[in-house]
Amino acid sequence: MATYRTPDVYIEETSTLPPSVAEVSTAIPAFLGYTELVTNPDGEDLIFVPTRINTLLDYIAIFGKQNQLTFTATANEANELMSVEKDSADQQHRLFYALDHYFKNGGGTCYVVSLGAYKAKAKADFSKGLEALEKEDEPTLIVLSEATTLPSLDYHNLCQDALNQCEKLKDRFCIFDVLNDKDGVSNFRSIVNNNLKYGAAYYPFLQTSIVYQYDEKLVTVNGQSAATPTTKSFIYQNDVLKVEFTGPVDATPTVEVVKGTTAGVTFAKDTSNKLTINLSSATADNTGTGIGDAWTAWGDAAASGFKVTVLEGTKKQAVLAVTSLTAVTPVAGSSPAKTLTAIRDTNTSLYNSIKAELAKMRIVLPSSPAVAGVYATVDRTRGVWKAPANVALNSVVNPMIKISALEQETLNIDPDSGKSINAIRTFVGKGSLIWGARTLAGNDNEWRYIPVRRLFNMVEESSKKASAFAVFEPNDPSTWLKVKGMLDSYLYGLWQQGALAGSKPEAAYFVHVGLGKTMTQQDILEGRMIIEIGIAAVRPAEFIILRFSHKLQEA
Repeated sequence: MATYRTPDVYIEETSTLPPSVAEVSTAIPAFLGYTELVTNPDGEDLIFVPTRINTLLDYIAIFGKQNQLTFTATANEANELMSVEKDSADQQHRLFYALDHYFKNGGGTCYVVSLGAYKAKAKADFSKGLEALEKEDEPTLIVLSEATTLPSLDYHNLCQDALNQCEKLKDRFCIFDVLNDKDGVSNFRSIVNNNLKYGAAYYPFLQTSIVYQYDEKLVTVNGQSAATPTTKSFIYQNDVLKVEFTGPVDATPTVEVVKGTTAGVTFAKDTSNKLTINLSSATADNTGTGIGDAWTAWGDAAASGFKVTVLEGTKKQAVLAVTSLTAVTPVAGSSPAKTLTAIRDTNTSLYNSIKAELAKMRIVLPSSPAVAGVYATVDRTRGVWKAPANVALNSVVNPMIKISALEQETLNIDPDSGKSINAIRTFVGKGSLIWGARTLAGNDNEWRYIPVRRLFNMVEESSKKASAFAVFEPNDPSTWLKVKGMLDSYLYGLWQQGALAGSKPEAAYFVHVGLGKTMTQQDILEGRMIIEIGIAAVRPAEFIILRFSHKLQEA
């Protein structure tokens, strides 16, 4: 209370409205995986540091690009393309593609936890990533699509670890992938057992329309015509002397270095393309009896198919020490492998054929990144209480496994474990739809549906943060009224939006607080303010039944 000592007019403002609840974000997924870059431009370490991004361009700027796959294209002797294959060993890192698919399906702000540079995956890295994520408050979804290439047991144990974190923090939800192999469904249900209300699983993987990222220098082209000229380089291993041969690939050039008694440097070539170099006395520079001058002066130098060069900076003593040369190019007589870059100007037709074939190769991804994007879209446009289902996925050609209505019965409802698995199915004229909205707790009437669990997550976290002002306030009716008014106002707004079921507010929610209602005198003495909140969450209509009957004619 202000103390007034000077005669004047003073203004005081009295607060008559309760504080308001600021709703937390509901669809901020966190992706874990390996990245090209592991330090930011300032040199700070990014490994196991949850980093916020808003677009795929942000990811590229911070974490770099997708690891470049290697491809092998095979052509026949007529330079016609026969096949293009990718190296399967390169396919384990797909974080870039997963994020691309997430953003293509409406995803927005998300977090990326780098587990290190591209290397063999290890469960320990993902576990450390989850530990780091636990300390970050904003993420509300956990996506483990990159972990699906771990051994099956490691992946499923990691899923359980993520569910345990969700139960501990009570502010996030997991989106899992069921593996595509024949035992994927049974293994998932057997190993993932606890805190099931905090996660949902989707099946199967998706054939996307996203093309592979590749570097033309890493696309090997094999099997071209043997008549194609090529250059073969013979380089001594200490880079002292370089001998190149240019000729048809069926030639078998060889190089021999001898130490004769003749002064100077001499060269000789026989009919079998064997070049003999006599280094009895040589200098490393191009003067007098230098190798460069001797080669230029040799009458057959231009027509021999060979070229001899002393590498820059070579010392005379090093040249004189040369006794042999090692071939570092393909074996003579075979069709040399080239890269896509090398044939761009020399064989345009084959180059274009390979490019066209590469454009047809589309990546297969787990469904969780696209589903996370749908969560974000539905939350943003309709509300977290709306089921993220009956929604078509973007950039999807088709699910990798076609699921019928009969097959989905055992996925959706499992009488043994109750662990529901949401199917992604293709419908004529509609595309590939998410056709399920159940959590893994399929037998739990309270937490069976995804929108119910996520609505409670949002209300609980928003109410918790908004009520922080009351900590250490007097535990009396005045404070109780402020908290009750704040929560009443928030829940009334949700009811108006359709998030809560009931024809009138008192049927949709309640907020109770007070001595004799939610607290005893002992609670107050021990510093506890207990507020009881109940909400009637709307639930999705999963089964729509149309009942028809005959009506007798009346006239």
